[in-house]
Amino acid sequence: MTSFDQLILHRQSVRRYTQKAVESEKLHQCLEAARLAPSASNSQPWHFVVVNDPELLKKLAPLTAGPLGSFNQFVAQVPVVVVMVLEKPKLLTELGGRLKKREFTLIDIGIAAEHFCLQAAELDLGTCMLGWFDEKGVKNLLDIPKNKSVGLLITLGYAPEDYRLRQKTRKSFAQIVSFNKYTPEK
Repeated sequence: MTSFDQLILHRQSVRRYTQKAVESEKLHQCLEAARLAPSASNSQPWHFVVVNDPELLKKLAPLTAGPLGSFNQFVAQVPVVVVMVLEKPKLLTELGGRLKKREFTLIDIGIAAEHFCLQAAELDLGTCMLGWFDEKGVKNLLDIPKNKSVGLLITLGYAPEDYRLRQKTRKSFAQIVSFNKYTPEK
């Protein structure tokens, strides 16, 4: 098993995939990791639609390409896309979210998505979270009810062997962390 700090360094957004199919056991492990993610009041406000049918994937890919067809071109290569559908949270969570003006459901699917992606990285699978997609088109294609929202899409597959692990460029620790009071970046 990989240490957690190594796993964090290894996980990256993969935008190039091989045609190798994702083994069902590995897909199941990733979905199970997401299923076990914590959520506000244990609402588990998600449903995962796994798209692995090649014909459906061909129809789904253009729905992620953006208005000029310039985004997410790699989606046409992926063997699996997981569509995260937002489900209604528990009443207590919904009321708390309204009172506190927080989108707990979005926070929850973010946690579940990262659980999915970290599990995938541990299994040497690549992922990329997609926020840009034609929601109406995705819902129509996958028979998702009109009253539901699609929160996120995650691509899943094997990166080519020559796909380089990129150096992570992040703000420094001092720029984003302060103790006991807010101290803005200088």
